[in-house]
Amino acid sequence: MIPAMAEMPAITASRPDPRKFRDPFITAAGEPRAQVALRALETLWFNTGTLCNLACHHCYIESSPQNDRLVYLSAAEVAEYLDEIEPKPRLIPEDAKERAYARSLALMTIADAHPLVVPRVRNHLAKTFGADAKAIEDWGRHWTTEGLATYERLLARRAPAPFALGAEPGLADICIAGQVVGAHFLKLDLDAFPIVARLAERCFALPAFATSHPFEQPGYKTAGAHH
Repeated sequence: MIPAMAEMPAITASRPDPRKFRDPFITAAGEPRAQVALRALETLWFNTGTLCNLACHHCYIESSPQNDRLVYLSAAEVAEYLDEIEPKPRLIPEDAKERAYARSLALMTIADAHPLVVPRVRNHLAKTFGADAKAIEDWGRHWTTEGLATYERLLARRAPAPFALGAEPGLADICIAGQVVGAHFLKLDLDAFPIVARLAERCFALPAFATSHPFEQPGYKTAGAHH
C-alpha cells in the first residue's frame, strides 16, 4: 500500500434520511413543502445543440451561428412532441400519407442540403483541401441551390394551398423557409424557384416566421451596424 494513501482517513458516504421523502407535500419536520401551482405552460425550451442564431456571452455551451459542435434535437423530433401537447395547429398531419409527405419535404433541408453547408463542413474544406473563401462560398451556393431546385420540383407536383400541406403552415413549411434563409445568407436569386419563393413569402408574412428570421435578431443587427 502506498504510504500516503494509508494515512488518508476512510470516507463514509452519508445516506439521505428517508423520512425527508415520504410525503411530497409535507417535510420530515411536519411542515408544508414550498410549491408553486402550475397554471399554464408559457415557455418551453428545447436544447437543440450549439448551432444558434444568437451568440450570448452567458451561454453555457457557447452556442452561436458558427458553432455546430453539438446536435441534440432536430426540428422534426420536436414537432411530434409539440403536436402531442398542443395539437392546434398541427406541425405534422395526422394522416399517415400526409405525415410521410411532410417528413419528406422537411428532410430535404434537415438531412440533405443543410448538413453540407454547416460551419463544420466549411472549416473542413478549408483545412483539409485548402479551399479559399470563394471556393467555400461556391460550395454553399451549389448545395443550397440543389435544395431549392428539389423543392421547386416537388412543389410543382403538388402546389401549396396556400402552404405546403394545406391551410396552415407546418414542419414542411418551416424547413422550406429555412432553406430560403440559407439562400438569403448567400444572396441567391430566387427567380428560378418561383413556387418556393411565393411559399416563403407567405411564411415570412406571418409574425412567427418573420421574427425568427436570423436577419431580424438583435445580434445580427448589431454585427451589421459595425460593418
